[in-house]
Amino acid sequence: MSVAHTGVTLQPTGPCGDDDCGIRDVLDRIGDKWTVLVLVELAKGVRRFRELERAVPGISQRMLTLTTRRLCRDGLVERTAYATIPPQVDYRLTPMGASLAEAVARLADWSRDHKDAMQEARGRWDAAHADET
Repeated sequence: MSVAHTGVTLQPTGPCGDDDCGIRDVLDRIGDKWTVLVLVELAKGVRRFRELERAVPGISQRMLTLTTRRLCRDGLVERTAYATIPPQVDYRLTPMGASLAEAVARLADWSRDHKDAMQEARGRWDAAHADET
């Protein structure tokens, strides 16, 4: 065997191979409970904080604050504060955030189109593997 063949061959480590394509960061961000709901709402247009809070059922003020901060930090949302009394703040998607919102909308469309087929597949799987549980 030649020297060239004595090295260890590395297999790709993830969906991007050895390249860090950032998928983990994106999945971590959109995989939390509130991010997608906030993105969907902001895709409809600029929203003030209270409008977002009312539009996202069940979100607390603290979670909305954390979610919008994370989205701003990632460059997906732009926050504008107005020096008024009381202070007013609004949020809008950046171009990058809008492109992510489009991808999320396509995923939502896909899930809507395949929801029944997935339920049927689960039913078949569960019936075929009932003795394993």
